[in-house]
Amino acid sequence: MTSSNRLALSRPLEETETPVVELVATTRREEARSAMAVVAALRDRDVPVRDIAVVVRDLDAYEPPFFRAAIQYGIAPVFWTQLYVTRTRPYALIESVCDALDAEELDSDALLRPLEHRWAPVETTTDEWPVEPAALDRVRRALPGGSRTLEEWTEVLEASGADPRVLTFADWLDTAPDPSPETVRSVLSDVVEGYAEHGLPVTKEADSPALLDTETDARAVVRVRTLVQQLRHKFDDRLDEGAVERSWGDVAELANVIATQRPGRREHSNARALDVLEANDVWALDVPFVVAVGLTADDWPRVTDSMVPPEFQETVLRGDGDVGKLAPRPSWVNGRDRDQFLDMLGAAGEAVIVTRHTQTVDGNEVYPSPFLDRIDARRINESDRQRLVSEERELPPEIRRLLPPQAEVSDGE
Repeated sequence: MTSSNRLALSRPLEETETPVVELVATTRREEARSAMAVVAALRDRDVPVRDIAVVVRDLDAYEPPFFRAAIQYGIAPVFWTQLYVTRTRPYALIESVCDALDAEELDSDALLRPLEHRWAPVETTTDEWPVEPAALDRVRRALPGGSRTLEEWTEVLEASGADPRVLTFADWLDTAPDPSPETVRSVLSDVVEGYAEHGLPVTKEADSPALLDTETDARAVVRVRTLVQQLRHKFDDRLDEGAVERSWGDVAELANVIATQRPGRREHSNARALDVLEANDVWALDVPFVVAVGLTADDWPRVTDSMVPPEFQETVLRGDGDVGKLAPRPSWVNGRDRDQFLDMLGAAGEAVIVTRHTQTVDGNEVYPSPFLDRIDARRINESDRQRLVSEERELPPEIRRLLPPQAEVSDGE
């Protein structure tokens, strides 16, 4: 890498022909509300929801205010963020099943935990599954303390007159085969399919109109199905290597290794939902209107802590002498954030609306992103922003003049 190529990581932004409008709010929450108001106002003017996308550098801080604002404006958002499968109920279910199968003795909590995660027999045709929480609480209160074998627990359950569904589950545990590559696949596949058939509808019934929890749960089911298939082959390989024992405990540990290495994506096929994406997913996007949120010096570009002193970073970037053999980190000059910002600008066919906030929750000043100094953005005044977030949802003139002709006609009707 030559010195010029190194320094090109922080070269000026190329000019964009796409019109850019800047919208400024006081707090992050007001910023999120303003962004969703823009989406709602565009929808009022017959702009299809698939022609709009919201892009943010990092969704962690924005997802809660986005969700509240979207519900306020009647928008169903879908957040394209990393799905950490180990934090989902379908994964917790197969993990708890493995733990129960592995234990020589288990207490009542370990016995009932798979039922808490909505275990259900895959072959059942009744609607009495999964076991409702109230019924599980009654069973738990009636059971004695201490650890027992599965056979002993079955005797206790029968003597106490426990819910027959709990006995069904205990019998399923007792007859489950020892772990092998094939039985791992068959047993855990049945667990996942039982959840898909009986557990997922419970999530949907209790969900909000936007169905965010249902979408996450459904995606987790797909992800865990894939994990089970991978687990079968990985378990076979590790057995051949002598790296694992034929135990359900080792199966659970191997499942965790696979799940944490492959976090997956939260995907969807809802054509009526608004896409809310992180900046690293925008490179292939092609959409008329992009609302880019969080253009502050703290959020975009993201400040990266480094143990390398700034003076040495500059020396490496120049590539003088022996340090020319060292590769600079793009984060030192915001190279990755810069490329994602350019991808965001290039994704928009008609217009880009960039938003930012000016204060933290503590009232400290938040500075604009340095990227805004490199583009020509028309600033929306505060009075027009207030009309935008009001019940009227009046689009500011800076955005209205960028609409296609048919949307302008709809606005005047």
